[in-house]
Amino acid sequence: MKRAACLAILLAQLFAVAAYADALDDLAGLWKAKKRFGPDARGTLLIEKDGDAYIADFAGWRVPLRADGDELTFALPNGAGDFRGKFENGKLRGHWIKAATAGNSDRAVTPVLLAPDGAQRWRGTVAPLEDEFTFYLLLQKRADGTLGALLRNPERDAGTSQYPADHLTRDAANVTLIGKRGGKDVEVSHGTYDAERQVLTFVFAGRGGTYDFEREDDRSEFYPRGKHPARYTYHAPPALDDGWPVATLADAGLSRVAVEQFIQHILELPMEAPDAIQLDGILVARHGKLVLEEYFHGQNRERLHDTRSAAKSLTAVVIGAAMQAGAPLHLDSRVYEVMNAGKFPNDLEPAKKTMTLEHLLTMSSGYFCDDTNDAAPGNEETMTDQTEEPDFYRYTLRVPLVTPPGENSVYCSASPNLALGMLGAATNESPLYAFERLVAAPMKMTRYSWFLDPAGHPYGGGGARVLPRDFLKLGQLMLNGGTWEGKRILSREFAARATSRLYHLRNVYYGYLWWNFDYPYKDRFLQAYAALGAGGQTLTVIPELDLVVGTWAANYGSGSGTREAGTNLIPRLLLPAVLEAGDDPNTSLREHAFKNPYGPSKDGSRVKE
Repeated sequence: MKRAACLAILLAQLFAVAAYADALDDLAGLWKAKKRFGPDARGTLLIEKDGDAYIADFAGWRVPLRADGDELTFALPNGAGDFRGKFENGKLRGHWIKAATAGNSDRAVTPVLLAPDGAQRWRGTVAPLEDEFTFYLLLQKRADGTLGALLRNPERDAGTSQYPADHLTRDAANVTLIGKRGGKDVEVSHGTYDAERQVLTFVFAGRGGTYDFEREDDRSEFYPRGKHPARYTYHAPPALDDGWPVATLADAGLSRVAVEQFIQHILELPMEAPDAIQLDGILVARHGKLVLEEYFHGQNRERLHDTRSAAKSLTAVVIGAAMQAGAPLHLDSRVYEVMNAGKFPNDLEPAKKTMTLEHLLTMSSGYFCDDTNDAAPGNEETMTDQTEEPDFYRYTLRVPLVTPPGENSVYCSASPNLALGMLGAATNESPLYAFERLVAAPMKMTRYSWFLDPAGHPYGGGGARVLPRDFLKLGQLMLNGGTWEGKRILSREFAARATSRLYHLRNVYYGYLWWNFDYPYKDRFLQAYAALGAGGQTLTVIPELDLVVGTWAANYGSGSGTREAGTNLIPRLLLPAVLEAGDDPNTSLREHAFKNPYGPSKDGSRVKE
């Protein structure tokens, strides 16, 4: 009897284990959840003049505009959004400030151009950046019987950083995502499974609450171009009315065979690891013409992409363009004098009196603001997380010095942001007007989004969203010595100095918010400069090859995207496709393999001491 009882218990346990395994097997596969948070205020904006007053007709409201000098402004009720604009050559050029949403607490601006539409009326379109949040959940059976879980979020990479799921457990209709922190299991999210509807529901606090996951098939944008992509065949980029002339790879002296192998490599990148490369796009221009334009993971040329810290280089371009246009600002302008209406504050310490715009552009201000040092009061996260001072310019001005200005360079996002503030203070208008008038308009950058600090100032430390083809133009602008389509945007001297080796920073050289390093090419190294942003945002210029390369990716939390672009994609897979005299254009990528006479390089660059 005892043997029978033990056997019955054992069989019951085995059946229970098998049933649990079957219950987990039911959930294996790829799932997706997506939530949209607005904003709802979008569409046609009409502004009419009634006597001496201006009235805005937008989103179901009729709102009077207020004149503040030469600027016209209005705000929708309940904080639904704001408009700022100025008349220019009969048109009303301005910006729409979107409200914060449940999915994104940041305010940001997008451009609005209102053209004449009859007597005393102007019409334009408000198209704010749509706030949305997506989760992919990949559940895979493991050898030990557990159900492995990978959570991925393309907008913020929160699946890697904020919700690092490792496996899923199930108890009837209840499911739990378990992660690993410090070697211990922690609950990432708890939810339910509706077997009849085949819907997994999880709650993510701080990201809009409840998300319903449904199954995805093999064509999912979780993969670069589906789980089983077709063999890649090259097609030249289309000619559009955006200022980019286009050409073929053959016209530009690039091997089509090698480029096709390069793109095929991207299409076949494995997606199952938490730090898998999430490359969203790659664009290449040579000899001033766009020759390669490819997108992945559902991205496209019409979709604004977060440039992260690569936008610091855009800040330098805006400041250089304003100086070229005659703004009362110079590289040796004193920071505290400009920011205090032309005179130094009383009792300002002597060292801060010596700080100049150039110190901010080279991140050599001397502030205790190293972004890699959590103890630094000027650290970007410390500044953006605090709520006592909404004006980030004023906040930075109070940060103490640790070295005299100009002595040492540290990575500090507050410095370029304050540099943009100097432009606003010197011109007595938002730097966004200078950007729109001097950079965006002449370079046909009609769509973008710029993050604002809580006081309403554009943030110059990163995070601007720009169309990929437009952002690539900035690299071509610098390669051209400061011109675009024959129009001078920057002085030749500023463009050259901005991309020079002025300071040694993080094992590479730095100019005016542009990185400078060497890239391996065949049997030698070539000097390159770049705008770089977390997650794989790179805009690289190699003057000797007359080449501009842009990559966009979504590895914001893991950093693997930046490493992949810097150490693999460009020097090891793209540059070998650039042909020299005598090269066979039909040679494969393997036969063009890079020969490094200096041995392997940790970060794809070599710094000359």
